[in-house]
This record gives sequence, structure tokens and C-alpha cells, in this order.
Amino acid sequence: MELPPKIWFRLQRLKKSLRSAFGSKDEVSFETAHRMCPNCRGLIDRSASVCPLCGVSLRSARARSGTGSGRVLGLIPVPSTASSAVIAITIALYGITWYMTQSAAAATLSPAPSFGGISGNTLVRFGAKFGPAIVFGHQWWRLVTAIFLHGGLLHIGFNLWCLFDLGPIVESLFSTTKFILIYLVTGVAGFLLSFWLRTLSMVPSVGASGAILGLIGILIAASFHHGSLGKAYRSQLWRWVIYIFVFSLLPGVDLAAHVGGFVSGMALGYIIPEGEPASRSEENVWNALAVLSVLVIAGSFALMALHLGQAVR
Repeated sequence: MELPPKIWFRLQRLKKSLRSAFGSKDEVSFETAHRMCPNCRGLIDRSASVCPLCGVSLRSARARSGTGSGRVLGLIPVPSTASSAVIAITIALYGITWYMTQSAAAATLSPAPSFGGISGNTLVRFGAKFGPAIVFGHQWWRLVTAIFLHGGLLHIGFNLWCLFDLGPIVESLFSTTKFILIYLVTGVAGFLLSFWLRTLSMVPSVGASGAILGLIGILIAASFHHGSLGKAYRSQLWRWVIYIFVFSLLPGVDLAAHVGGFVSGMALGYIIPEGEPASRSEENVWNALAVLSVLVIAGSFALMALHLGQAVR
């Protein structure tokens, strides 16, 4: 029995994501050869200007986003677009906070944290989730900036490893505009739950783990739409969840942020449709939401910079 074009298209997309996740060397790119007609949802040639199935005129195909652009040393998938931007911001902020930590330690003639650690004072200055500052200073932007900060080399290394694998998969499966919203919402949801449970905690909390668990959550939810193939993929994702939550039991790890990110990701997986927007109006909505998400992130960092300048003076 032949599968409907829409179902077959989704299965092929998920297969490609699986190949990317587990390092398949298959070089045939389904994404670059075909696309889905936004009118009849049929699978057609990517270069077609008219759908051969329903006759509707089509716009020129956009370059696919969110897929890996190759592998470093044949091992590490290199993400593009939104994933690259998130990784670049994360690495840049880690470098800046590490430098500030070293400078502060040298100025006070005290030892700097080992293993590339970042001091708590530096993390708070650069936008960590810090309950007293949120409650008494109304600095809600910390729920955003904290997503891009990390407390040490192992912390950022593990999160970037996960993001290198999961980011391109979510971008490919859902689209770049949806990825931006998903990453922001799940990251904020994680820190919001953490703040609610430990409102006046004097321990700052940072990291992309909540957003990363959000990516895992949305992939698990989406896998339920793909039958036996989705079930096999889901078992792999649940292993990620188990490993991360076991790690979350260690002292100093923000378990609440992990739970909040994962639960919000699962919820979004049942709400947000896969693939590129199917119509012009839907595309406009997602573009607007993505722009709004970028503005929220940029605005949060602008407020962090203003607060940092005030702290310096």
C-alpha cells in the first residue's frame, strides 16, 4: 500500500534526521531534491515552478536551513543558521566571562576557579538567573541571558556537544524560524520553573541544559507521529533524557530548569507542526514570532549590558 505523500515526506525527513544524529555516511540528500507542495501537500521536484499534482504556481524554493553543513574531522556535524548563532553566542560569552573571572582573580591576588570555571560574581554580573536580582531588581531578562552562560569548561562542553547534535535535527525537522522560538521558550520555561521553586536562592543558575532538554522533548513528542520509525528514534532520545537527569542529581545542578525545559518541549512538540510553513500567512506568522524571539534575546542582552555598565561604575 502506497503511503500518502505527506506521510512519506515526513518519514523521509525523520530518516534524514536519524542519519545526521547517528553519523550515517549516506550522502544522498532528500532535502535538496524534493519539497512539499503547500497547496496539495504532495511531494514534488524541488526546482518545479508549477505543482504537477494540483497545478498551483509555486515560488522559488528557498535554501533548506538547519541542516549540518559538513563534519569536522569526519566526526562532528557542523550546524548552520540558528544553531550556529546560538553556539557562537554561547562560546563568545563563555570566553568573555572566563576572561573577566581571570582578571578579577589577578586583581585580588586570589586563585581563579579550576577547569575553566567562572566565578559566581561574574555570572551574576553577566545575567545569571539570580532570584534576589529578579525579585528586588525586576531583572526578568535574566531568564533569557542565563540560557547562554555556563559555569565551567565541562559544563559548556557537554551542552555544546548536545547542541551540535540536536540543533540541526530540530532545525531540519521543524524549520529555522520555529527552532528559534523553541530554543528561547524552553530555555526560559526551565529557568522560570527554577525561579518559582527557589525564588530567593542565593545560588546563581546558568546553562543551556533546559533548552537542550526542550529540543529533546519536542523530538520525542514529534516521534509519536512516525509509527515504528519514530518508536526506534524515541528510545534513543529517552537515553539522552536518562543520562542528563542522572547528571542532574549531582550537587549544584539545577534540576528544576531541566524539568521545565523538557516538559515545555514535550508540550510544544504536540502543538507545533513539523516542516516549513505550509502557506504564506503561516510563514508570516512564524517569521514574526522568530523576529520577536530575536528581539527578546537582543533586548535581554542590551539590558544586561546596561546593568553591567552600572555595576562597573
